[in-house]
Amino acid sequence: MENRIEKTVEVNAPAEDVWHALTDHNAFGEWFRVRLDGPFVVGEVTTGEITYPGHEGVKWTSVTERMEAPRLFCFRWPHSQDPDPDPLREPATRVEFHLQPTATGTRLTIIESGFDNLPEDQRAAALRSNDEGWEIQARNIKTYVEG
Repeated sequence: MENRIEKTVEVNAPAEDVWHALTDHNAFGEWFRVRLDGPFVVGEVTTGEITYPGHEGVKWTSVTERMEAPRLFCFRWPHSQDPDPDPLREPATRVEFHLQPTATGTRLTIIESGFDNLPEDQRAAALRSNDEGWEIQARNIKTYVEG
């Protein structure tokens, strides 16, 4: 089974604008449709609640791993059946956002990896669901940034 998802989107905007949409918790919340309780800070837990239609009220929990402006933003998030997961102990995948300037703007590559960390009976469903989700979110951030 594949252990990662990779999506690439060309955004007609400078890397700094894409970076802001990714790393400012309020901007991130607008395009991702999540209400975050506070900013992304390396080494710290970020919590919130999904506002995406059909998923309203689902808890968001992530741990920010890297913020290297304006080229790399990375966090991990647990995939747990627990309604209040411990992001430092639960099985998690890593999400990376790679920004590369282009002649017309920014190439954004989204990679989610580590599905083999999940319980075997959850891997295929998580991979399938998140593959569809990142397809949608890649379009959402492009639309948000390009305004």
